Amino acid sequence: MAEGHRITVEQGTQHVRVEHGGQVVADSTRPLVLRETGCPVRYYLPPEDVRTDLLTPSDTHTYCPFKGTASYWSLPDAADTVWAYPEPKPDVAQIKDHFCFYEVTEVPAA
Repeated sequence: MAEGHRITVEQGTQHVRVEHGGQVVADSTRPLVLRETGCPVRYYLPPEDVRTDLLTPSDTHTYCPFKGTASYWSLPDAADTVWAYPEPKPDVAQIKDHFCFYEVTEVPAA
């Protein structure tokens, strides 16, 4: 990793939900929590907790020198709002095939 740049991935216990257009797109109590220097905390959700039937694959790919190449998906009226790393770098191998969303809500404990 670059000097001063740090990424940590840990198993979270937060209850997180993603809604779009009035539909629950993802709901998970087992997110991976990724913290990266200079970036907001991101939740990577297991595919079993994501309504993948609502996602449309995109041709967009981006490269991060720390995480690898990301593939993107779109939701209706929201292009490229979901991404995953099919082959992440070894330091963040846990996030493989987990989905990340720009807009995630933490659900308060009951």
